[in-house]
Amino acid sequence: MGLLPEGCIANVISLTTPRDACRLSSVSTVFKSAAESDAVWERFLPPDYPTLLSDAASSSSSSSSLHFSSKKELYFSL
Repeated sequence: MGLLPEGCIANVISLTTPRDACRLSSVSTVFKSAAESDAVWERFLPPDYPTLLSDAASSSSSSSSLHFSSKKELYFSL
């Protein structure tokens, strides 16, 4: 598996579940890096997440609370 590019591993991980992605991140450093990528977590987010964020921002008094450093962080905040 170490010969596969990280992007390929990330693509495979994105076809699993968020729970599996977290588990797979403990397999190796390459898997951890792939499992942490925004490309993986983007696939786990609901299709309408931009609308959800927009609605939350318009009803929130502090837009700074809607800043996320990664798609994984965003996923877990939803």
